[in-house]
Amino acid sequence: MSLLRSCGHVVGGSLLIAGTTIGVGMLALPIATAEGGFLPALALYLICWLFMVCTGLLTIEVCMWLPREANFITMTRTLLGPFGKVVCWAVYLFFFLTILTAHIAGGGGLFQQIMPGLPSWLAILLYVVIFAPLIYLGTRTVDRVNIVLMAGLIITYLLFVGTSFNFVDFSLLKRQNWPKAWLALPVLFTAFGYQAILPTLMEYMDRKVKKVRLALFIGTAIPLIVYVLWELVILGILPLEGKGGLLEAGKAGQTAIAPLRESTGHTYLFTIGKAFAFFTMTASYLAISLAYVDFLADGFKWEKNKQSKFTLCLLVFLPPTIITLIYPQIFLTALGYAGGFACAILFGLFPPLMVWSGRHFSHFADKSRQLFGGRYFLSLLILFVIFEVGLEIISQFMR
Repeated sequence: MSLLRSCGHVVGGSLLIAGTTIGVGMLALPIATAEGGFLPALALYLICWLFMVCTGLLTIEVCMWLPREANFITMTRTLLGPFGKVVCWAVYLFFFLTILTAHIAGGGGLFQQIMPGLPSWLAILLYVVIFAPLIYLGTRTVDRVNIVLMAGLIITYLLFVGTSFNFVDFSLLKRQNWPKAWLALPVLFTAFGYQAILPTLMEYMDRKVKKVRLALFIGTAIPLIVYVLWELVILGILPLEGKGGLLEAGKAGQTAIAPLRESTGHTYLFTIGKAFAFFTMTASYLAISLAYVDFLADGFKWEKNKQSKFTLCLLVFLPPTIITLIYPQIFLTALGYAGGFACAILFGLFPPLMVWSGRHFSHFADKSRQLFGGRYFLSLLILFVIFEVGLEIISQFMR
């Protein structure tokens, strides 16, 4: 029984990481990488995956140094001082607000597609009211529901990919434009972001680092494989330009699912795509919301009893719901800002900075080290983040 329970924690943890990673960013990936082409996108996927695995391992290392229940606020305050804490608060709040706004807007839009004729405001409220109570019930409940959502995600994904291969034109995959490809890097940062769930996962898995590390590798490898096949199918079906093309969908603020019906002429493919988008978005929505609750509890130093959890859930869901009700078409805009700046700083820049401080200033034990390399390797990670933020600034000016 103990072996089964142990394996269950690794499986559950892996699926939570995968569910956090495979989210709304995936629905925008083919739009962002369309001009660059398939092979450049594949190279960027591998680079981003390796980078995010490294920063995830660094986050685990920081978690080991600090007491239980410590989240990113405590981490930055301890290792980067008061200024780091203030920056972390500001950027984290911005990240969670924008990413949850994107989820709620996208979820409301999917509810409208599933139930035609439903007003946008009602679709948005339904999406929040149905799934927000699960966050109040806690990590165990979310873990169990997430297994169901991930099962639905896997089934609909396999159906979609298997059905779509009949429509793939492999000549469309030969296009390459490496300078344009790099501009997709900020969106890929969002698509590979999962580190927010790691402090919660450390507690859920009783701080057993080997199991958390195994869950990290498994949980991030799943999205990498999923993304590559997804990229192949979408870029092999949809043309770059013209009616029903990826560039047109991007200009209209749509996801990669939207132009499928027009391009293929098959309603069933579009229906499977909608189902896949629902499972993808909701699995990520629950995992990120759970991490947000733990982040605020750590920041406010609140014990998570019934009353405080209710207040935390209001703080988590009310602001993005109001924003989405006012601007229901905000999906892609919110997603762009979440990934290009907030995700890069929180999950790309902070982990190497905190580890640098912990290793070389606070002198925490070397036996807790999770990633090879010293100052040079940490510097390389930091420079990569600066490069990504610069690309996002350039991308914003180009738009």
